[in-house]
Amino acid sequence: MNQITEKHPQPQFAREKIFFLNGEWDIVFNGREKQKIRVPYCVESELSGVGYKGFIHSCRYSRTFVLPEQMRGDRVFLCFGAVSNVANVFVNGKQAGGHRGAYTPFRMDVTDLLQEGENHVEVDVRNDLTDRNPTGKQSAKENSFGCFYTRCTGIWQSVWLESVPETHLTAVRFYPSAKQGSVKIEVRSNGCADLQAEVLFGGKIVGTYAAKLNHAASFTLPLKEKHLWEVGKGDLYEVVLRFGQDTVYSYFGLRDAEYRGLDFLLNGKSVFQRLVLDQGYYPEGVYTPASEGEFAADIQRAVELGFNGARLHQKLFDPRYLYECDKRGFLVWGEYASWGVNYFTLDSFGQFVGEWREAVERDFNHPCIVTWCPLNETWGELDDDSKQRDVRFVDGIYAVTKALDPTRPCVDVSGGMHGAKTDVADYHCYDGYDVLKDRLDKAARGEMDFLNMYLPGEGNAYSGEPQNLSEFGGVSFGGASIEQTQCVEETTAWGYTSASDEDTFVGNYERTARLILGYKNLSGFCYTQLYDIEQEQNGLYTYERRPKFSEQGMRRIREANLTKAASEE
Repeated sequence: MNQITEKHPQPQFAREKIFFLNGEWDIVFNGREKQKIRVPYCVESELSGVGYKGFIHSCRYSRTFVLPEQMRGDRVFLCFGAVSNVANVFVNGKQAGGHRGAYTPFRMDVTDLLQEGENHVEVDVRNDLTDRNPTGKQSAKENSFGCFYTRCTGIWQSVWLESVPETHLTAVRFYPSAKQGSVKIEVRSNGCADLQAEVLFGGKIVGTYAAKLNHAASFTLPLKEKHLWEVGKGDLYEVVLRFGQDTVYSYFGLRDAEYRGLDFLLNGKSVFQRLVLDQGYYPEGVYTPASEGEFAADIQRAVELGFNGARLHQKLFDPRYLYECDKRGFLVWGEYASWGVNYFTLDSFGQFVGEWREAVERDFNHPCIVTWCPLNETWGELDDDSKQRDVRFVDGIYAVTKALDPTRPCVDVSGGMHGAKTDVADYHCYDGYDVLKDRLDKAARGEMDFLNMYLPGEGNAYSGEPQNLSEFGGVSFGGASIEQTQCVEETTAWGYTSASDEDTFVGNYERTARLILGYKNLSGFCYTQLYDIEQEQNGLYTYERRPKFSEQGMRRIREANLTKAASEE
C-alpha cells in the first residue's frame, strides 16, 4: 500500500496534502482554569495529561496554527475523526460548523475563515449522557461499575487540515465481485472534470477507466488478475482516482460475504466465524491507544489464540484499526455504541439513524466488515423494567441499514430482542456448559430458548435464519481483587462466572468451544472477551494485554478454537 494511505487518518479516502493538528492544545472544562491537553486523547485519559475522571459537562479546546505554504490556494477543510459528543467549531472567532455524535467523523470548509499568519481554532464540546445519546459502555454513574467503564469526553481521534482543489471528489464506493473478478466503482464529486481511475495489485495496473465525470458516475472494471481477500490473507487492491487536479487514494478487497442456508460463506466457501469480543479500551488512553501499533497488536493477540475475527462491541472503532483488519484478513462485525438510547420511545430514533448512517458510510469499503450490527440487547430501559422497547425502533434501524448497504448481512439487534426481520438470528448465553448445551440442542431443532431473544406479544419468532452464538464465556479467572480508584466503584473484579485455576478454566474452554463447533446450524461464535477492562476482568488477557495463562494453556485455547467446525465439513 502507498505511503499516503498508510499515514492518512482515513485510509479509505486519502489525500497527500494534510496537516495534523494533534499535539498540545489548551483546554478549559467545568469552569476550571485553563490547562494543557494532549490531543487526540480524551480528558479522562492519562495520556491526555489531564486524567480527570469526574463528570465533564462542557469543555473548550483552543490552539493556533499557521497554514502550510503547500496548502495555500486550495480549499481547506478542518477534519475531526471523532469528538464526544456535541461539538461547535470556531476559526478566528467565527463559527465554522458543528456536529452531534460521539463516534463519527465530520469536516468543514474553513477556507474563507482563514487569515495570513497565525490562525486560532476553538472547539466547544458538550458531553451529554443524560438525554439518552448513543454512549456505549460509558458509565452514567460517577464511577465505573459492572460492564460500564470510564467516560470519554472531547476529542479522541485525530484532527487535521486537508487541502483540496476547488473541484474535487467527495465520495467513492466499491462493490467487488469475487465470482466475476471485477469491481463496480461509484464516485461522486462537487463538479465536472475528467476522471481517471487506476486499480493496482502489487504495484501492477490491473484495471483502468477514463471518462468525463459530472457529479456522479458508476462503472465496472474487470480485473486482469484475481486475488481473493480471505481469512488470514488480506490481499488488497490499490485504487488511484484522478479528477481534474484532485487525487484520491483508496483500496478494496475482492471478496463475497453472504449467508446461504445456515452457513456463512466467504467467496463461496463455508467459514465458521470464530470471533472474540473487542471493546476498544486502553488502560492509559480509554478510547485511544498510545500508538496505532496497538491496533495490530490486539489483532495479533486474537489470531494467536485461534480467532479469525472480532465483534467490535459498543463503539465505532478508529478507521486505522479497520485498516489493520483489512490487511490481515480479519473478519469484523461492525457495531455501534447503541447503549444509552431509549428503545421504549422513538424520540431518539432520528439521532441514532443520523449517527449510524455516518458510520455505515464511513466504513462501507472495508472488506473486513462482513456483518452490520447496529444494536445490542434492546431490552428497554435498563433501570426500569416497566419501559419495554418499541419494536419499531429495531425494525426501522434494520430497514435503514439494508437501504444504506444491501450487500452485507445485518443482525438487527445482537442478543435480542429481535424484531420482525433479521439476516442472522443470534443469541447470547453466559450459562454453564450443561444449560448452554440444552439450549443449543433446542436451537438446532429451531426451538429458541435464549434469554430475551424475542419479546412476547410482538408476534416475532424464529423463522429459519442462520444462527450465531454472538456472546458466551465471560469467565473470570483467579478471583482477583482490584484497587478502588476514583474511576472504579467495585473493589472485586467480576465475570459472569469464575474459575479458580488454569486447568479448570482451560478445560472448560476446550469442552465448550468444541461443543459449539459441533453444531451444523451454527455459523459462528463470539467469546467474551479478548482482554479485561477495569473491573470487568473476564478476558483472556489482562487490561495491560498480558497473557493470563501459561504458554501451554494459551496453546490449548488456540487448538480448541481451530477445531474444524461441523459447518465447514
